[in-house]
Amino acid sequence: MADEARAGDDRQKYLEFQERPTLRKPIMIAAFEGWNDAAEAASASMRFLQEAWGAPRFASIDPEEFYDFTETRPTVRLVDGRQRRIDWPANELYYHADQARDRDIVLLAGVEPQLKWRAFTRLLLDVAKDLGVTTFISLGALLADVPHARPSRVSVSATDEELRKRLGSLGTRGSRYEGPTGIVGVLQDACQEAGIPGASLWGHAPHYLSASPNPQVTLGILRRLDELLDLKLDLHELAEEAETFVAQVNEAVAQDPEATSFIRQLEAQDDEEDEDDEDEAETFRRPPRGSSTGGLIQDVEDFLRRRRGDEQ
Repeated sequence: MADEARAGDDRQKYLEFQERPTLRKPIMIAAFEGWNDAAEAASASMRFLQEAWGAPRFASIDPEEFYDFTETRPTVRLVDGRQRRIDWPANELYYHADQARDRDIVLLAGVEPQLKWRAFTRLLLDVAKDLGVTTFISLGALLADVPHARPSRVSVSATDEELRKRLGSLGTRGSRYEGPTGIVGVLQDACQEAGIPGASLWGHAPHYLSASPNPQVTLGILRRLDELLDLKLDLHELAEEAETFVAQVNEAVAQDPEATSFIRQLEAQDDEEDEDDEDEAETFRRPPRGSSTGGLIQDVEDFLRRRRGDEQ
């Protein structure tokens, strides 16, 4: 009773509703910018869903208690070229009424909080219960020693036996990762404790492209999500964007024999893992002796920035 009362108090203090939609057996999909979002792949996946569905916002969380604003600073921008506006770190809830099916979708687009994770988790769990959420799906992305030109690997974990079977049948790679976790790991654990079935999908982003938005990884996450939930997403434009991105990286790498050799070794290791069906942790193998991944990162990033500038 005390936990329920505390959750209710948190909701009144921190949650603001713009509207209260009536939802049918909703599935909640969550993604957070920050530690869980290598190459911006998870947050880009969330933006894709919001835009594809034109999902309206129905609630937002007051950021005051959950962020250190000297670390995650608000930003200022000009509206109509004159009026200044402050944008604070946002955690916002959207919904999609899925007319083709007997259930709806709730989207949680956020920024990983720095403070009061347990209060933040209680708040979201309380909202999920009030909305009648039947399944919680989190999206994330990690840096790994994977080659950029291969289809993105997606590690998965699930708290529900039926979901585990479904994910296994899709040919996704299970995760047995142990170590530091982010807010998505905490939320997934909380959902399990509350009896809400959940799953987590993690795209693997090449560590030597860490600073670039990577549509190849975003595509991998969305394909797995589409297969899992039968969303019927139109991913053709994203697939073309990913193909162009890979071609540009290939062009950059081809100018450096050392980089070419390094990536060929990654591809060989990737092939070995496919044969052995090993799980991949959030760690890197040691690069080939004499190689400089730091230099490779800088060279590729510089090349991609120049190409983007030429295309504008």
